[in-house]
Amino acid sequence: MNATTIDGVVTLDLRVIPTEGGPVLQMLRPDSPMFMSFGELYFSEVEPGAVKAWKRHTRQTQHFAVPVGRMKVVVHDSRPGSPTFGNTEAFLLGRPDHYRLLRIPPLVWYGFSAVSETPALICNCADIPHDPTESERAPKDAPEIPHRW
Repeated sequence: MNATTIDGVVTLDLRVIPTEGGPVLQMLRPDSPMFMSFGELYFSEVEPGAVKAWKRHTRQTQHFAVPVGRMKVVVHDSRPGSPTFGNTEAFLLGRPDHYRLLRIPPLVWYGFSAVSETPALICNCADIPHDPTESERAPKDAPEIPHRW
């Protein structure tokens, strides 16, 4: 696992296993240092240049990987008392050279945009099932988050 500039946000390079007809892309296994628990797995498709931001969860941890296309994922720490309060960091996820897992803990804002010429697909393996009462959204130009798409 690789630490980042935001407490609790980590990355892990993922295996791409060459096979005849196309590779197998690993994401998360129970013996991975990133595995916490299984809540649900879902995909979100993003059109080139489109932005999906900002969101944060109060209890859910996100585990993102981008198996198709490329995405810029930005995280921002606004947690009071966090040792990295105020930090913002951007990650490039996708193939062929940035296939990795990104963990985003609760209360950290995140957003993403497709930076490939074709639609990109992000996969999230969350540690708890989706519960709309435990998340919050902000507009993509939220003044309290110092990142402009």
